Amino acid sequence: MIDKLEMFIALAREQHFGRAAEACRVTQPSLSAAIKQLEEQLGVVLVHRGSRFQGLTPEGQRVLDWARQIVGDVRTMKEEMRTARQGLSGNLRLAVIPTALTLVSDLTADFARAHPNVRLTIWSRTSGEILSMLDNLQIDAGLTYLDNEPLGRVTTVPIHAERYVLMLRRDHPLASRAQVKWAELAELPLCLLTPDMQNRRIINTHLSTAGVETQPQIEASSLIVLISHVMSGGWASILPQKSTEIFLQNESPDGGLVAVPLVSPEASHRIGLIAPHREPHAPVLTALLDSAMSLSERLGQR
Repeated sequence: MIDKLEMFIALAREQHFGRAAEACRVTQPSLSAAIKQLEEQLGVVLVHRGSRFQGLTPEGQRVLDWARQIVGDVRTMKEEMRTARQGLSGNLRLAVIPTALTLVSDLTADFARAHPNVRLTIWSRTSGEILSMLDNLQIDAGLTYLDNEPLGRVTTVPIHAERYVLMLRRDHPLASRAQVKWAELAELPLCLLTPDMQNRRIINTHLSTAGVETQPQIEASSLIVLISHVMSGGWASILPQKSTEIFLQNESPDGGLVAVPLVSPEASHRIGLIAPHREPHAPVLTALLDSAMSLSERLGQR
């Protein structure tokens, strides 16, 4: 039944029989037959069918909740037994919001050195995508915002307080300032992250609170794209202070970029590790949570 539950989770995630079959590495008829067999075993209809996938029935949605729990528990059991035989090993999958990509190595580098037999796979994803991937067992943990939008039932470890700066070229009139108020950004040409990013929604809230209505000429899902436009001249960007460090650390004193703290308010939002609310966690995930707590203590966020 576990294989059938995994196929059902894939179908609910992909909302398409062909894509779900591809994700499970089976033929579409095999996946369809497995879902039909699962329905017969449970005695309920799980999927609204037509010429294509039309969604889950109410019973299907409830079974999906059970399937995620059961499959997650079985995977954890298998990993625990493998650890008992071989020590800590396997693949740890982590999704990270773009603004925390410069923070993630503080966590994963120490973890990888301590556990050389664990392979790490790291994806850049939005906060919403991270929650979806966690629900669908596509990742083991995520690095995301903790206190701005609902997370649901997850285990959390606060790590870092994100604060914001105005990223400018050194020859910009505001570059010599010790700080800039959010309200002063009304007339600046801005390049910002895309609206699907939680960071952008946070920034929009602070701008609106300061009475600033702005329509950035350039939006991107990549910090590198934003920084490159700032460097080219003509634009400024609002970025988390931590994410700018990698771009500034190799700058000479007369280099091309400056990060000026934004104040009034001095906004701060917590970023941390999230994991499924499941006990016990898989051994490799338990080790990552322990590493996150150690990093949090070093950074003084707990």
